[in-house]
Amino acid sequence: MYSLTNTILAQAANPLRAAGLALLVIVILVAVVFFLLFLKFFRLWLQARLSRADVKFSELIGMWLRRVDTRTIVLSKITAIQAGLTLSTRDLESHFLAGGRVPNVVRALIAANRANIELSLQTATAIDLAGRDILEAVQTSVNPKVIDCPDPGKGRQTIDAVAQDGIQLQAKARVTVRANIERLIGGATEETVIARVGEGIVTTIGSAMTYKSVLENPDNISKSVLAKGLDAGTAYEILSIDIADVDVGDNIGAKLQAAQAEADMRRAKAEAEKRRAMAFAREQEMRALVVENESKVPLAMAEAFKKGNLGVMDYYKMKNIVADTSMRDSIAGPEKKE
Repeated sequence: MYSLTNTILAQAANPLRAAGLALLVIVILVAVVFFLLFLKFFRLWLQARLSRADVKFSELIGMWLRRVDTRTIVLSKITAIQAGLTLSTRDLESHFLAGGRVPNVVRALIAANRANIELSLQTATAIDLAGRDILEAVQTSVNPKVIDCPDPGKGRQTIDAVAQDGIQLQAKARVTVRANIERLIGGATEETVIARVGEGIVTTIGSAMTYKSVLENPDNISKSVLAKGLDAGTAYEILSIDIADVDVGDNIGAKLQAAQAEADMRRAKAEAEKRRAMAFAREQEMRALVVENESKVPLAMAEAFKKGNLGVMDYYKMKNIVADTSMRDSIAGPEKKE
């Protein structure tokens, strides 16, 4: 009886021992995972802690589970805190998950803060997600840049325009622009500014009476183009438009007149050829009519003989007159060269 009881107790203890071992293994695995995560994120957590960035260890694990680059987020937040900006880890993480460039946005916010430019995190992230380089925009707003007009990279070297006297002028311009942060979302890019400035230069040169007036005062082009407000609806503010060079090109008016004269001459030749062809056709028609009428003469003479209206002597007289006329024509006509 005693041995049977011991056997039953031993069999009952085996499942409990197995469950305890499994639980112990799970606890050990969890502890190992947490220890590895602690080793993985301890340096970042300590760096954030010492920099007063306030990044919790649980936030690091959560970012790791959400496949967020923890190093990028932590270093960006440390940079912002050290620069005096207050940014939350959640905002930086959400911008990263949306596909934004977190370090670029942080550097842009710092640059705007240093330059006393009003730029919020929401605006900066919206501009970054729109595909614009927010850091470059802030830098351009602080330090204006110069745009060549036309853009040499597009294959054009000069802006060609023709004055009213027909002389072609080839101009180059340099446009100084500053980024407008408020209009950066939805604003036109540099290509639009270059196109508008080029159109304004062509219009101004085209309205000049002579090319000499343009060469004497090239600054009139800058004043006229700048007064048109070409930066409306763009992401830039045009500060100045400077004409770098103006060269004299071809005499377009003379070429057009020569081309017009050539076209007139060809049209006149075509008209003359048309009239000659019509006259030749008319001559051929008259010759055919003469031949046709001459073929009717023998029939008419036969009819006249038949009816007695024409006698034999009358016929001989008529033949003599014809022969005499032919002789006179041969005598009066030019001699034929053999």
